[in-house]
Amino acid sequence: MLTAMPTPSRAKSSERVYRPDIDGLRAVAVLMVLGAHFRTRFRGGYVGVDIFFVISGYLISGHVISQLEVDSFSIVGFYERRIRRIFPALVVVLIFTTVLAWHYLFPAEFSDYAKSLLAAIFSYSNLLFWKQSGYFDAPSQTKPLLHTWSLGVEEQFYIFLPIFLIAIRRFARQHMRTAIYLVSALTFSLSIYWVRRDATAAFFWAPLRAWELLIGTIISQHYLPVIKDSFARNVASATGLITLLVVALRYTDATSFPGVAALAPCVGTALIISAGETGSSIVSGILSLRPVVFLGTISYSLYLWHWPLLAFNSIGDLVIDGPPWSRSLKSALFALSTAAAVLSWRFVERPFREGCFLSTRKPLFLCTGIAVACFTMAAMAAINSEGAPSRFSRPALDAASYLSTDVEKSFGDECFLGGSDSLIKLNQPICLHASSSGTSYLLYGDSHAAQLWHGLTQIFPDRNISQATAAFCTPYVHQPSGVRLTCVQLSDLIYRDYLPRHPGQTVILSGRWERQDQVAIGDMIDAIHAAGSEVILLGPMIYYTLPLPRLIAESIQRRQPGYVESHRDLEAQVLDQELQHLAQTIWKVHYISFYQDLCTPVCPAYATHDVPMLFDAHHFTPQGSIAFALAMKARNQLL
Repeated sequence: MLTAMPTPSRAKSSERVYRPDIDGLRAVAVLMVLGAHFRTRFRGGYVGVDIFFVISGYLISGHVISQLEVDSFSIVGFYERRIRRIFPALVVVLIFTTVLAWHYLFPAEFSDYAKSLLAAIFSYSNLLFWKQSGYFDAPSQTKPLLHTWSLGVEEQFYIFLPIFLIAIRRFARQHMRTAIYLVSALTFSLSIYWVRRDATAAFFWAPLRAWELLIGTIISQHYLPVIKDSFARNVASATGLITLLVVALRYTDATSFPGVAALAPCVGTALIISAGETGSSIVSGILSLRPVVFLGTISYSLYLWHWPLLAFNSIGDLVIDGPPWSRSLKSALFALSTAAAVLSWRFVERPFREGCFLSTRKPLFLCTGIAVACFTMAAMAAINSEGAPSRFSRPALDAASYLSTDVEKSFGDECFLGGSDSLIKLNQPICLHASSSGTSYLLYGDSHAAQLWHGLTQIFPDRNISQATAAFCTPYVHQPSGVRLTCVQLSDLIYRDYLPRHPGQTVILSGRWERQDQVAIGDMIDAIHAAGSEVILLGPMIYYTLPLPRLIAESIQRRQPGYVESHRDLEAQVLDQELQHLAQTIWKVHYISFYQDLCTPVCPAYATHDVPMLFDAHHFTPQGSIAFALAMKARNQLL
């Protein structure tokens, strides 16, 4: 029978009593993260990281302030505890990932891995991945240390937190609460502003996440009203847990995050923690069940291990070679991650944290320095050797070299707005030039439209083709809430300004379509027809589970000719057939299928004898764009 561990109440503000329900809350957080990464229904499970941030702020800020109150705080002691808590398990994971990275990652990927290794060691992973991010960035599966970004945010926060608290106590002791509220409000406001300006920066920058950890600080100091009534505790904790579950189920990758959207999981976490400050509740009892508490106890190790295992399985069939994201694969990865986490917690985390290994400060700092030096030298060697290319055959290296293809100019340059570009970049006199005589074409959509620019202008030089394309901007008539401002402005420009003023065009409409877009596509077609123009609708792009150059290189290394085709995403082809049927029977527009033009029946891996068709998992190389345009010309598809 499952039993719950007792939940003691807090005795004094300067004392910290162990609360098993907080370990249970850690279990909820890590399961949500795994749920998102393992592609379950909890698509918004990434909010588990925000739960961790609030818990961390609550525990660590409370500990620091309680020590400051009795003048026993030591910065050296503080960072010693941080090293014991974070570093040993991280070192083991870094050794593991480095060995596998050497075996599986191609030179460009291995060089990037080495940079992320340095970033993980020196706690700036969040800044590195922010700098590397972009619309055509390498896929997350080839970044085994991507998850260490959250450690970077925390460690950067805890560099400044003790200094901030010491300064406030020394110079404005009576205004501690006001100072914490002001910094929280300021960083929250900046997060709201930045998520619309640069969502990637808002996601990765520690100053724009600080308010989440400071919510934990506010709870730890009882700056908010204490929940004393038993009924109120149950209502608050239940509301908090329901909030966490709802956002994990409802949020998606398309949710504008963090900003205002991050407030719900943080408030939900705060309600659960606050309710447990003065006594037990039904929720705290559930969270205090021994299996739940144990999962929370190993949550740090589980978080560290799950992503490298998932990443290397995606690129190297590490655990199981079968259909991607099958139930058996998810179960195997979860079991392996949990087993690794239990071993890591039992033989690495706990001994170091309890002082069984390197019990005194000097040898701990010495061994930490040696480990940092070894990782630094290994990373620099990989970077200086340009990813150690001697590990692979020349044909494999030639294919993998297209992983770093620069495609911006072939996408239309100033007529294609990148992930952080504003509408100002769109050079309208050059990009939108409707012809007064003959048919004018407007290439409109996201990057799946922009990739056609090079081929169309090369193969159809006599056609007047304008372009208005933007990364992440599906060409909806009414953009959904939360999308970046550029998408809204571009839609307004095309549907409400340009097309009504230039009727008689043919709009080549292309986007990264999903099944739920079918109604919206009909709205797009209706709006274009209402403006007096015709539509050529392109179906969903050919998709692979990993970048095509990597798959080609891997097939060469493995000597498996069918390896590439086995990693093609078949769902997109099913959607292509559905959209083609709608185009012919309902929408009555000309439809072009990438699959019918190129796949006969196997989709070609190469555009020419040595150049891959795609440079990533779903975008043409310049040569691939030309190959598709030639197929269009052969079928007389540009009306």
